[in-house]
Parts: sequence; C-alpha cells; structure tokens
Amino acid sequence: MDQRQVVSENYANPITCFFHVLFKAAALAFYILFSLFVKSFVIIFVITVLLAALDFWVVKNVSGRILVGLRWWNEIDDEGNSVWKFECLDGESLARMNKKDSWLFWWTLYLTAAAWIVLGIFSLIRLEADYLLVVGVCLSLSIANIVGFTKCNKDAKKNIQAFAQNALASRVTSSLQSAFGVI
Repeated sequence: MDQRQVVSENYANPITCFFHVLFKAAALAFYILFSLFVKSFVIIFVITVLLAALDFWVVKNVSGRILVGLRWWNEIDDEGNSVWKFECLDGESLARMNKKDSWLFWWTLYLTAAAWIVLGIFSLIRLEADYLLVVGVCLSLSIANIVGFTKCNKDAKKNIQAFAQNALASRVTSSLQSAFGVI
C-alpha cells in the first residue's frame, strides 16, 4: 500500500473535525436526553442554546476556515443595508483541501439542521411550544451557518473561475504578442 494513499484516507485536521462535531452532538444529545428525563425547561433552554451558540461560533470562525478554507460575516453598511462579506483561500489552496474534512464539514452542517427540523416536528406533535422555541433558536443558528457558507462557497467558485479565465486570457494575449513580435 502506498504511503500517500494512507495519508489521503485520514482526516487532515482531526482535532478540528472533533470539535466541529462535538458541539453539534452535545447540543442535540443534551436537548434529547434532558427533554426526555428532566422536565426543567429553563436548564434545557439555557444549556442547549449555549451549546448551539458555541457550535455556531466554532463552525463560523474555526472549522469553516480550517476544514473548507471559507469564512463569512455580515455587516450593516451606513445606509442600513445588510452586506455579506466572504473570505476564501486561493484556488490552489482550495484544491489541496482534504476531501474527508470537507465532506465531514458539509454533511454535519446539513444533518444537524435536519435533526433540529425533526425535533421541531416532534415538539409540534407533542404541542410543546416552549421546546419549539429551543429548537427554533438552534435551527436558526444552524441555518445561518448553512446560508453563510453556501454563499461563501458560491462566491469562492465564482472568484476562482474568474481568476482562471483572466489567467487564460493573459496567457493567450502574451502568446499572440510573442508570436507576432508585438511588445
């Protein structure tokens, strides 16, 4: 077995992957277990939302940057308009990102939101509006990261494509100039 093949099969950033999954799993597990066995809504609300907020922060500021090379934020300009800001690695660095890290990042991002939706449906069926509030806050944080990273990913692909087109046009122009002796 080739040593390079073994390296490519592993996660490049196992600690970041661990924390990327940890807070998601902790928020979901705490909510599910405590809503089944403990009937203190205040404790469930505070701790679940705190864990979801930690997850939001870790994904937005740490694991998104390390696992997929993307970062986003939203600002309000002087006229009160919402302006999305994106950062991404250059095309070459993005191409070198570990596929397993990227796969874990995107799948857990979407699966967590799906899990919160399912839990919200259960809260609706059980007619527990207070628990629906917890789910709504956690789902909002998950969806904010999904929207931010999806927009950032689309922007990164658009920028890479524009860079590639400009580089190709520059090469063609310089080739034509050298072919015809134009300086």
